[in-house]
Amino acid sequence: MKVTKRKQAWSALDSKKLYSLDEAIETLRGFCSSKFDESLEIAIKLGIDVTKADQNIRGMLSLPNGTGKSVRVAVFTVNSQEDAKKAGADIVGGEELIEKVANGFLEFDRVIATPDMMPKMSKVARVLGPKGLMPNPKLGTVTNNVAEAIASAKAGQIEYRAEKKGIIHAGIGKMSFATEKLVENANALIDQLKKVKPASAKGQYILGCSVATTQGPGLKVDVK
Repeated sequence: MKVTKRKQAWSALDSKKLYSLDEAIETLRGFCSSKFDESLEIAIKLGIDVTKADQNIRGMLSLPNGTGKSVRVAVFTVNSQEDAKKAGADIVGGEELIEKVANGFLEFDRVIATPDMMPKMSKVARVLGPKGLMPNPKLGTVTNNVAEAIASAKAGQIEYRAEKKGIIHAGIGKMSFATEKLVENANALIDQLKKVKPASAKGQYILGCSVATTQGPGLKVDVK
């Protein structure tokens, strides 16, 4: 299907309709590219004020069915390098790796560091921070148990983080996944967000939700 025809087909969709999760996913399958395995992205708008520190939602979640993506993990450590390599880290190093990153090397998707490395990591904070890669104790990416952190990253752990307007964006699997597995992943994220609802957040908490594929249209979802 040519791009123009795809867009014409999108325009026939009811933009106001609220789909169930499984109905939305099945509808999106009709717009998927045959050239590659598209991802399913979810966007959840929360009734929070991210300018308030206690409402700045951020965390990690292991999806029950993974993401379907291969994750390149870089581990910054000196004393745990062998453990990191055995656990499947793609890149392992100490100060020499910090220098490499400072010079522009960014061929990884997740960064883990042992606590003793964090003072030295400040040198690349301006490089890693804007990309959401800076290790953080609250996210479990600053740890002495590097093997466990690597295993979680490789198994389909995602980071969720509220953006300026209180919207959470996350990839929750590939369209080659069975619909029920994608629904399970979506519900796992929604349930997690409910668990971390700030006590100071008043009124309706989940204001809206939509799902879309990498190149497809977005569909509104009723998550009540």
